[in-house]
Amino acid sequence: MNETHKITDLLQAWSKGDSHALSELIPLVDNELRKLAKAKMAQERPGHILQTTALINEAIMRLIAGKQIDWQSRNQFYGLVAKRMRQVLIEYARRVLAEKRGGRAEHVDVEEAELLSREKSRELIKLDELLTTLAKTDELKAKIIEHRYFGGFTVEEVAKILNTSTATVEREWRFARSWLKREMT
Repeated sequence: MNETHKITDLLQAWSKGDSHALSELIPLVDNELRKLAKAKMAQERPGHILQTTALINEAIMRLIAGKQIDWQSRNQFYGLVAKRMRQVLIEYARRVLAEKRGGRAEHVDVEEAELLSREKSRELIKLDELLTTLAKTDELKAKIIEHRYFGGFTVEEVAKILNTSTATVEREWRFARSWLKREMT
């Protein structure tokens, strides 16, 4: 059995309540999860307090703690992990902004202060709001942005995940990118 089918089989076993399937699954998907997390962290400011391993762990914990999912494929799994990573980063950005607006005062070293970028946090929250708005009118474009921007997937990988052609993904990506750029400015 090749690795792709084994991952799908383990996901399906996990969704049926087999806890051992999850422990077998994690080593098989670890490299891809690291790729996803690194792509997300590359979009964050340098020296972000979250590290790739912490981002992966938090995303996986949210999947485990969330409602049971009827896994159909590894692509569905990677797509949901990418979405959970996005949620983790957005929640972190919101906490940073809340603290800056007069939340609980705490001591911050000079080295740490430069890591706290309000502007980057605002941009991330604005992007999340725009994606939520876009998903209401055009779910495909929103998913493409999420997979490309937050997941770090190539056009070909997104086409495979969404079960559509690369030409469709390229066309929708171009439109969605220009829409996002207009809305962000």
